[in-house]
Amino acid sequence: MDRNQAAGLILFAAVLLIYSIFFATTPEPLPEESNTVTQTIPQESSDVDTIAQEIIQPDSIQDLIAQRQFGVFAPMTKGTAEEIVLENDKISVTFSTKGAEITKVELKEFKTWDQRPLVLLDNESSDLSFSIQTEKGPLSLNDFYFNPTASTVDVEGNPVSIITFIAKAGTGSITRTYSLAEGGYVLDKSLEFAGLSNSLKDTTILVNWDAKLIRQEQDIEESRRKTNINFFTAEESHDYLSTTSETDDADVQEPLKWVSFSQRFFTTGIIASNNFSSAKFNQQTPQDTLSIKNVQAAMVLPLDNNKVDLSYYFGPNRYNTLKKITPGFEKNVDMGYFFVSWVNKYIIVNLFQFLEKYFTNYGIIIIIIVLIIKVALTPLTYKSYIGMAKMRVIKPEIDELKAKYPDDPTKMQQEQMKLFGQLGVSPISGCLPLLFQMPFLFAMFFFFPNAIELRQQSFLWAHDLSTYDSILRLPFTIPFYGSHVSLFTILMTVSQIAYTHFNNQLTAQTGPMKNLGYIMPVVFMFVLNSFPAALSFYYFVSNMVTFGQQALIKLFVDDAKIREKIEQNKVKNVDKKKSKFQQKLEDAMKAADANKKTK
Repeated sequence: MDRNQAAGLILFAAVLLIYSIFFATTPEPLPEESNTVTQTIPQESSDVDTIAQEIIQPDSIQDLIAQRQFGVFAPMTKGTAEEIVLENDKISVTFSTKGAEITKVELKEFKTWDQRPLVLLDNESSDLSFSIQTEKGPLSLNDFYFNPTASTVDVEGNPVSIITFIAKAGTGSITRTYSLAEGGYVLDKSLEFAGLSNSLKDTTILVNWDAKLIRQEQDIEESRRKTNINFFTAEESHDYLSTTSETDDADVQEPLKWVSFSQRFFTTGIIASNNFSSAKFNQQTPQDTLSIKNVQAAMVLPLDNNKVDLSYYFGPNRYNTLKKITPGFEKNVDMGYFFVSWVNKYIIVNLFQFLEKYFTNYGIIIIIIVLIIKVALTPLTYKSYIGMAKMRVIKPEIDELKAKYPDDPTKMQQEQMKLFGQLGVSPISGCLPLLFQMPFLFAMFFFFPNAIELRQQSFLWAHDLSTYDSILRLPFTIPFYGSHVSLFTILMTVSQIAYTHFNNQLTAQTGPMKNLGYIMPVVFMFVLNSFPAALSFYYFVSNMVTFGQQALIKLFVDDAKIREKIEQNKVKNVDKKKSKFQQKLEDAMKAADANKKTK
């Protein structure tokens, strides 16, 4: 020790000595304890420190705070958060013992567009909570800790994995039980309260589900157009939030059977056994690409004898799979408007499923579907061709009428209708068969963009038939077309123009209507450039098969024989009276002509 350190130590000791002599006070004696006090406070300083430590222990303070905030539920707020996994061959569901709630769902059969594990929801993207009304106000079950117990039971030869979570407080308990059968996408759940009736101030549970729907597909714009909230009422009425608006919401004050967050190829849904009594929904389209859409659902779930049963669906949007889940759940797949949806529901879906058993290449399956549909519609195609052939044969008579009444279109039309009646020719005979084929044509606009079977299935140069095939990326964006070139769409356009040219040689069509046939394929080239490659390929194959059908029919149809048949009708119908339809049509034309002259 050097001189400076020694001097400092002596000064410090001197200060302490002076302070203790002149300024320190002796402790006053404690007053005598009254008889009502059950514990005396020790005089020794060491005992006082011990009591002080016991009084201010952190656990005691936390217990006091929990008691004030949660009341009788306070013991449930103590525990350790651990992860528990429940899985089968289709899905893996992760729970946390804090809340006994779902924290992650992964589909084992599928990958994202960039080949990552397909996770439908996780802690970062989803917040699912069940809240109860108590004397301390609304409490979320996510704040409680549960003890898990796993088991497996056999149900009709099918193993079912079960996890039971129990949280206890005194003589009361909350039990959340989840069960998952092998080979399915449905997670069953029951929630039961025991010994807590006096602590529950309401017989309903508020289910809040906020989710940022995770991006699964490469084409984010198409994914957003196919993503929205769907719900199904107890009266079996399906409704949904807009798929195109940036934001949308709904306040439903009637019982609901199920609610779903439906994406293009996958759906997350919650199904109530005894219906939700009401619900509020909201969805927004984010400005970034981190999520497809942000959705919120707040649903009121009534308790039945302190218990509720419900189910979750986490799986693909396969029409026949969804149809087995619960009534109306297949509505999560858009099959089109009512006049075309029947084609997809009852023909295309089942035909597709049947062909999948024998063919693994989906391009081949599409070709076979085209051939089957075209063969089935051959009688209509034949009648359409014959109708156009008749119009082509009588074109000279029609041209004569046009030359005879060049300035009187009404009179020309009247004479034309008269001519059709005499020759036994119907002007709509060529169009009506085509009209019956339209549901099949338009049904594909809804089937292929929503067919999960085509997801990540390659064919020729298309790496994924569920999205557009891009053979060239443009350094700029063409309005209504895009910044890529789809080869299947180009082939479809060329084949449609070739078919139109061939068809025009078979008809008597002239003027603007004839040129319209060349304009429409170009319009569809812009429309379909960003549609799934499967759709453009289907129309391309369909055009080629139709082209071949008409070329084959032409070999067996003789215009001379058609002319001979028309001449026979002309002789036979000389004295034939006009039909009621013809008479009404003629009267309507005359009335229109009279009104025109009056004006």
